[in-house]
Amino acid sequence: MNQLIRCINCDKIFMKTSFDQWLECKVESSPSPESFTGIERDDFQDFLKNHHGHQLEDLKIMEDSFVSEKPYSEPVKLSYFKATNGKESFVIKKFRDNIYEPLKYQLLFGDYSLKCIGIEIQSKAIKRQMEMEFKGKPLSPKKIAAFLNLYQHIAEIIDIKSLERISEESSCPMEIYYKMDDLSLMYLLRNCRNIFKGQEYLDIEKFIHNHEEDGVLLLKGTYEIQLTEKTKSKTKALAAPVPLEVEQIIEKKKF
Repeated sequence: MNQLIRCINCDKIFMKTSFDQWLECKVESSPSPESFTGIERDDFQDFLKNHHGHQLEDLKIMEDSFVSEKPYSEPVKLSYFKATNGKESFVIKKFRDNIYEPLKYQLLFGDYSLKCIGIEIQSKAIKRQMEMEFKGKPLSPKKIAAFLNLYQHIAEIIDIKSLERISEESSCPMEIYYKMDDLSLMYLLRNCRNIFKGQEYLDIEKFIHNHEEDGVLLLKGTYEIQLTEKTKSKTKALAAPVPLEVEQIIEKKKF
C-alpha cells in the first residue's frame, strides 16, 4: 500500500511504494555477462537517511482530488492532488520531465480550483451518428449543418450550473460531460421544427431523445486548473508518528 510521507522540517515529500527497492546494474570494463554487478537500492531508506532527526508525518490523500491537464494515460504530465495530516491540507504537485525519470512530488501551500473555459457540442460524433442512423433516408448535409449550428448556439448561451454532470469519466481530467437541461431540450426540439418537416421531424425528435442522456448529444465542458499559492503558516502542527519500522535503516547488500 502506498504511503505519502512529509518531512515537517523541510517540507519534502516522499511517496513510499512497493517499487522503492530496485537493482542498479553496473558494468565492468569488459561487456561480458560476468561483468554485470547488481546493487540493491532502496529509495525510501535514502529518504530516511537524508532526513534523519527530522519530524516525519503521514499524509492522507484526499479522495477525488486528482487533476491534470493531460489524459490519465499520459506518462509524462504535471498533476496535482490534495493531502491532509488531519489538521491542515496541502496541494501536492506530481511530475517528471521525461519517461525515464522517477515521479517527483512537491508540497505546495495553497489550493486549486477548476474554471470552465468553454462548453461545446460533439459535432463530429453527432454528424457521424446522424449519417449512420438516417442511412435509409439520408438527411441533406445542409440540414445536418443547420442542426449542428442550432445545438452549438444553445451550448454557447447555456448556464453550465444548470446542467447535470454524468457519472462516466472522460479520458482527460479537464473534460467533463453534461446532460442537457429540460429548458435547453425544449428549445432544441422547438427550433428543429424550422429545419425538419413531417416524418423527418419525428425522426429527429426520436434521435434527440435516444442520445440526450448518454450519447453524442452530451455537452463537453473544458476546464483549466487555477492554482493559488499562499505563504506557509509559521505555526507547525505536531507530527503524527510514522511507524517505527520505516525508520530502521536497511543495510545495503551487494550482489
